[in-house]
Amino acid sequence: MTSPLFTPITMRQLTLKNRIVVAPMCQYSAEDGSANDWHMLHLGSLAVAGAGLLMIEATAVEARGRITLGCLGLYSDANEAALRRVVAACRRFGNAPLGIQLAHAGRKGSATRPWEGIRALTAAEGAWQTCAPSAIPLDEGWPAPHALGAADMDALVDAFVSATRRAARLGLDLVELHCAHGYLLHEFLSPIANRRDDAYGGSLENRMRLPLRIAKAVREAWPAERPLGARITGTDWLEGGFTVEDAVQLARALKAVGCDYVCVSSGGIVGKAPIPIGPGYQLALAERVRRDGGLATRAVGLIAEPHQAAAVIASGKADMVAMARAFLDDPRWVWHAAEALGASAAMPPQYARVRADLWPGAALARPRREAAE
Repeated sequence: MTSPLFTPITMRQLTLKNRIVVAPMCQYSAEDGSANDWHMLHLGSLAVAGAGLLMIEATAVEARGRITLGCLGLYSDANEAALRRVVAACRRFGNAPLGIQLAHAGRKGSATRPWEGIRALTAAEGAWQTCAPSAIPLDEGWPAPHALGAADMDALVDAFVSATRRAARLGLDLVELHCAHGYLLHEFLSPIANRRDDAYGGSLENRMRLPLRIAKAVREAWPAERPLGARITGTDWLEGGFTVEDAVQLARALKAVGCDYVCVSSGGIVGKAPIPIGPGYQLALAERVRRDGGLATRAVGLIAEPHQAAAVIASGKADMVAMARAFLDDPRWVWHAAEALGASAAMPPQYARVRADLWPGAALARPRREAAE
């Protein structure tokens, strides 16, 4: 019997060949928001890796929506043209559908790249004015963001719609809205960052208003046959913050405006929170949202071993699993998982000679997987 991890799943008119998703991975290597040869190498390698879906990294819908100066964007003709080149290469040689995660960094923007030490940029380094639901700094030493007004929010909706139309012109298969990790849409959802006293703050209904406005507008701009999803937070892990009960309500509301799945992550609204990190530490959140939210879920967070990933699907805790660093560690994770689980995975004919049934060296190159069986 085929491992449940390697069974197909269909959302609208898109069918994924398996339940494995290459999660969006910020590369901090773009130039003025535009993809370059690094993205060609990074995404090109993963496009042939056999995953059911390859997600392009968090992509800013406006320049001030970038986390760092190196973040990818889809807010200009130059951005679109640069990404078109990368997408064309992935299409020509790859075997995975391509999705994109549209995002806005909010108060977490105008920051240094992670390997430069995480802090706010200085004016000399090219800092810009960030924005948020409320003028509350991210942390000590960070500047106060601009609190968005009505006209700002209208412009933000337009920015998401414009980026969505660019994604459609690029022929991408799926769009995902980033509503987690402490970025702008999550900031509106969380009472930790949202202290507004108007129609966009206070109650959960009000705090969901802008993310749902954007989701509805994006759904209308995105081709009806292509799936729309959202990465949401399952909890802030903080007293008085966003909770898994809130996540269930958000998932129901997203489904009502036409979203097809949610990827359930957690944390990120502040720099430090008591997160119980361990193998599959967010699975219970995804399971709860799937059970009570009424739509497909994707699990993410320290899922790295094939049997572990297969158990997530077999147990009904989630419909898909997403991995990021596991693919950085082993870009051929899907092929090796297929071997371990007695399944098959797509691979280019140029690489087929590394299959375990064709290459005696497989047992030497992958001794840990052989031992795990």
